[in-house]
Amino acid sequence: MSRVGVKGKNMRTQIVGFLAGFLVVGAEAQNILFSFDDLAAHSGLPTSYSVGGINASFSSTGQGFSIQAANVLGFTPFGFSGNCIYPNSVFAADLIASFSTPITDFSILYSPEEYACDSSATMRVTAYLNGTLAGTATTNAQAGTWPTETLRFANLQGFNYVVIHYDAAPVTGGDYGPVFMADNMMVTPAPPPIILTGAVKLSNGAFQFGFTNVPGGTNTVLVTTNLALSQANWTVLGVAAEISSGQYQFTDLQATNNSIQYYCVRSP
Repeated sequence: MSRVGVKGKNMRTQIVGFLAGFLVVGAEAQNILFSFDDLAAHSGLPTSYSVGGINASFSSTGQGFSIQAANVLGFTPFGFSGNCIYPNSVFAADLIASFSTPITDFSILYSPEEYACDSSATMRVTAYLNGTLAGTATTNAQAGTWPTETLRFANLQGFNYVVIHYDAAPVTGGDYGPVFMADNMMVTPAPPPIILTGAVKLSNGAFQFGFTNVPGGTNTVLVTTNLALSQANWTVLGVAAEISSGQYQFTDLQATNNSIQYYCVRSP
């Protein structure tokens, strides 16, 4: 939701009021799945491919990983299918993914090499934005044989680089190797900023403003004269028109009836 306050005294005051009240508080999020099924089996890293407008580049440390069928071991770990990322050796290696645009949420299904262990390895994901640490998270699977779990990290400030790391062996020991398979990476791209492109009082007294947002989106405009009201009590004026790709415009023909009004743009 975006808000803007309009004060009806003169043109300068109206525009300043609009800019001061324009707040970006939400945009539609879309989860994008990288299943690795589009990559050729038996091919190695580094590699990259695009889904939903995001290009993901994969690399690794050590002896690395390759693309293999999820049933390469003669069985398929729970939740895996098609192709997956598979370790090239019995030695630990980090899996690295970088993204062409910042994301706010990351998850990947993994399966560590374990055979009826009483506990499971600790896996870690560490995220960066343009080389600056964004945060880290760990998880453990339920004990078993090649058990599966989802490793997740989220940061609303965004990040564009992650390292998936085998952090620690099962605390109870057992028959295991410090390697893992991975599949079904899910990311949520950071929403683009909503940017004000114009605010003007028309000659007929109507108020018009423009803004940028995701192309093809639905942006509903609401209005109130009292900011203390909850959004549920704001008046819906209509949907902003997309005048060109990602460029929206809305004209409030009733603006002449009030000296002060506050607008919000809600998407979706």
